[in-house]
Amino acid sequence: MGSYTSIIYQIVFGTKYRKPVLETENRNELFKYISGILKNKKCHLYQIGGVEDHIHILTHIHPEQALASLVKDIKVASNKYIREKNLFEKFTEWQEGYGAFTYAEQDKKRLIHYVANQVEHHRKKTFREEFIELLKEHNVEFDEMYLL
Repeated sequence: MGSYTSIIYQIVFGTKYRKPVLETENRNELFKYISGILKNKKCHLYQIGGVEDHIHILTHIHPEQALASLVKDIKVASNKYIREKNLFEKFTEWQEGYGAFTYAEQDKKRLIHYVANQVEHHRKKTFREEFIELLKEHNVEFDEMYLL
């Protein structure tokens, strides 16, 4: 018998020190590159979005993939790609760590809209405020000292 899963992940991570360096004009190129990474790892991307200091990836992860390894691969490869293509002049690296939250299938449509509209969403809320809300919504214990 094969392995069958239905787990939707929202993966969130930011730039080092949350520096606002992901300029609008090259963000879609970064998103396309990350999309290719996910496709090569047999993951299904539902939506990717973000703003100057962080990104959200809404995806189904193939059962062969471990979450931590996948996020590491995305960060390492995209970091290298950003540098080689000089996509974002002031980008240094991604932050350490990430957030990953699971959702039910019935949440998918709402989440796709939410991730696609990050620019609008962040006119009202900072990344820190948003991330703390996600942690609380998913009952994840955290220490604010470690949230930049």
